[in-house]
Amino acid sequence: MFKHHYNVLGVMSGTSLDGVDLAHINFFEKNGKWSFQIHENKTISYSELWIDRLKEAVDFSDLDLKKLNEDYTILLAEIISNFIKTNKIENLDAVCSHGHTILHQPQNGFTLQIGNLPRIAQLINQKVVCDFRVQDVNLGGQGAPLVPIGDQILFSEYDYCLNLGGFSNVSFNENGNRIAFDISAVNTVLNFYANKLGLDYDDKGKISRSGNVSNDLFSELNELDFYKKSYPKSLGFEFVKTIILPIIEKYSITIEDKLRTFTEHIAIQIALALPKKSGSLFITGGGAYNDFLIEKIQFFLPEMKIVIPDTKTIEFKEALIFALLGVLKLRNEINVLSSVTGAKHNHSSGEIYNY
Repeated sequence: MFKHHYNVLGVMSGTSLDGVDLAHINFFEKNGKWSFQIHENKTISYSELWIDRLKEAVDFSDLDLKKLNEDYTILLAEIISNFIKTNKIENLDAVCSHGHTILHQPQNGFTLQIGNLPRIAQLINQKVVCDFRVQDVNLGGQGAPLVPIGDQILFSEYDYCLNLGGFSNVSFNENGNRIAFDISAVNTVLNFYANKLGLDYDDKGKISRSGNVSNDLFSELNELDFYKKSYPKSLGFEFVKTIILPIIEKYSITIEDKLRTFTEHIAIQIALALPKKSGSLFITGGGAYNDFLIEKIQFFLPEMKIVIPDTKTIEFKEALIFALLGVLKLRNEINVLSSVTGAKHNHSSGEIYNY
């Protein structure tokens, strides 16, 4: 018999490199309906050294990647152990961890999330459910996005669930299937240019608001092949590094103008990506705090009701959903949807490591 209550830790590190998100969560299942409660939560920032290593890892050799994976697993274990100890968390059913994406090349049958080595279970002395993407890629899927099944189970009352993180992705129901895909780069690009001004990010989009749109750059970005592809489709940091940044850097305009133009680009691509331009749009991720970006999304979708939830849900939704994916894996229930990833069939993905 399955349990009806799970006490778990969700752990997530996103492409925007703002740190490791940890959330202590209780899930409750009643008559097939799931509810949740987020308790203690925190984002542990990376050191400058780790940010540099993670940024540069896309160019590492196999040997350097192996060493990085081992070192990162130790770092992640320390972060998790400290969080459990500090918050006096007991009787966990599992720690459900995404790890950190370094390489994502589903077209080549390959994806790598570091921090998912089996020894993490021994290091933290807990059962660990992790490495959720590999199986999907092996089944011919994109390995992403994985959050939509959580949207379907936990946030079904909204027409669209939009996440604004390192990249934007959306999920929604269409003809009885959950559809989801990545839309465009978001904070991977906005933070890159904020960093050039000595800032971690563009607070509330104030710098972007002060800039002007470069019509030529705006047009060139909107013409990219990725936007013409049908879903399933997903993005990785390689897309930003090899395609987006080289295009933006061709233009001799101010950083303010680059930020303004790219913000407009994000907003119009989101509007174009949604098949129905009205209803309710539930927005989470760090970009939900970018007031100017939210205004531009509303501008391009005037009939859409934008819903921004409480801070815990904005900041820890991905940790919450990877915790749910871990619980579903423990129950051997479907946690990846083929309608979203393009895999051969729905499946229950992830590795379970006992300590």
